[in-house]
Amino acid sequence: MSNRYDALKAGDEPDIALFESRAIEVIQNHVGSDNVLLALSGGVDSSVVAALLAKAVPGKLHCIFVDHGLMRKDEGDMVEAAFCNRDLKFVRINAEERFLAKLHGVTDPEKKRIVIGEEFIRVFEEGIKNLPGDYYLAQGTILADVIESGTKKSKVIKSHHNVGGLPDTMDFKGLVEPLRALRKCDVRALGHHLGLPAVLTERQPFPGPGLAVRCIGEITKNKLDILREADAIFREEIDASDFNPDQYFAALTNMRSVGIFNNARTYGYILALRAVKSKDFITAEYIHLPHDLLMKISDRITSEVPEISRIVYDITNKPPGTVEFE
Repeated sequence: MSNRYDALKAGDEPDIALFESRAIEVIQNHVGSDNVLLALSGGVDSSVVAALLAKAVPGKLHCIFVDHGLMRKDEGDMVEAAFCNRDLKFVRINAEERFLAKLHGVTDPEKKRIVIGEEFIRVFEEGIKNLPGDYYLAQGTILADVIESGTKKSKVIKSHHNVGGLPDTMDFKGLVEPLRALRKCDVRALGHHLGLPAVLTERQPFPGPGLAVRCIGEITKNKLDILREADAIFREEIDASDFNPDQYFAALTNMRSVGIFNNARTYGYILALRAVKSKDFITAEYIHLPHDLLMKISDRITSEVPEISRIVYDITNKPPGTVEFE
């Protein structure tokens, strides 16, 4: 499927106001009098798309928040609170059991992404059955997503649910992807220009497949809950520190290690921590966190989340690694 939004070239230092006016014109010419459906996750990309579309096609934007059960601690409620009273048609679909059932037994990271991407589309199709008229599907695809999912000049690094994971046949008229030419820093700048609050525009990136790509191996609710608690502690300590990584999170490995808890032997999971600096997320460098901070974080996690027995810190740059673990 060709994409007319590839023609929106941002350049090295884009004029955000000019980009906005051009994007609005392209959107209006593309969509016409039809409605637009957006998967609103509350992340930077989808939030900026929502603000842009609300300005381009006011009254025609339907935002659906699919709670797939793969989000961070309390994040689903936070997203709903942030958007339910705004000038958007907001619908929350609780689909945790459905996604976990589809992911049962799936361990390959590419398969996870494809399964989640396809299930997203199915949930959307069912969620809009009773909505009148034809719809376009809007997505927060950015430049890094396009490059990592493969281009004529680059091989596939990993599929993104909004690029490589989409099924060939869709019950929508077409795609609306106005951010395809933008780097993450440009997306944030556009969000500021559109008047979005900093709590949204400065939010660190979160992958569409959610914690499914930060939980190595098979996905279970128990493993996700363990990861949620550990990740919340890590982010809380980083937020309270003097460090300001562009992205920081915990990943639950599929390895276990012998440990000691309350003077008894344990055999818990090994948790990996990651914190990086990046301007465009096409490349990234790990943050040199001090050992006393890492020790504090390790002590808190292993004492408050007894299912975890050991903590490691990832010092891999991108490349050769990716920011996400899967």
